[in-house]
Amino acid sequence: MIEPFVGAGSVFLNTDFSRYILADINSDLIGLYNIVKLRTDEYVAAAREMFTPENNVAERYYLYRDEFNQSQDPLRRAVLFLYLNRHGYNGLCRYNLRGEFNVPFGRYKKPYFPEAELYHFAEKAQNAEFYCESYEECMQRADSRTVVYCDPPYAPLTATANFTAYHTNSFNLEQQVLLAQKAESLMKKRIPVLISNHRTPLTQEWYKKRGRNAYCEGAAQHQQQRWYA
Repeated sequence: MIEPFVGAGSVFLNTDFSRYILADINSDLIGLYNIVKLRTDEYVAAAREMFTPENNVAERYYLYRDEFNQSQDPLRRAVLFLYLNRHGYNGLCRYNLRGEFNVPFGRYKKPYFPEAELYHFAEKAQNAEFYCESYEECMQRADSRTVVYCDPPYAPLTATANFTAYHTNSFNLEQQVLLAQKAESLMKKRIPVLISNHRTPLTQEWYKKRGRNAYCEGAAQHQQQRWYA
């Protein structure tokens, strides 16, 4: 299976394909995944040391955030990335226009260290390849033996809503249309594609005119829709 928007990897972790190609434009996320895959014990030990009461204070958080934004060491960045994700506000991953992580301190009583989940991920990751690349580049890897699942940043529910930009590259309406066109090009090669998105007039137009099947889930005012190509 190919996932051009792997994100948190929930589909990857809850399916059982023999091989995975997983991509994201966030280099920190892909760096973390590769470190966990290849240096599991070393990573878990280093990350565990960050989850202490002494490190769960705002002053220490902002020191580590500054270190993360300056560090070039792949292991240290991966350790700090998990720390910031678990100690930052609402688990957000957000960057400023300079590409600096800028999520504020979250003030949680006791952030959870996901040790068992890291080992489970590492085991699954032995059958996966991780790439920091665009969805277009990732989808070019598809062939007749693969299925492609796309879970992009969702289209806004209203004209005034904003896309969630968790990396410095935002996913705008033009990108949504290009994704639909790319899915159509794979379909013509008989490569199955599944895409999740909000159900809006625009998404209905993008996919229905291409003759795609769909099903919905969720409340009517916040429905998510998946299209099969």
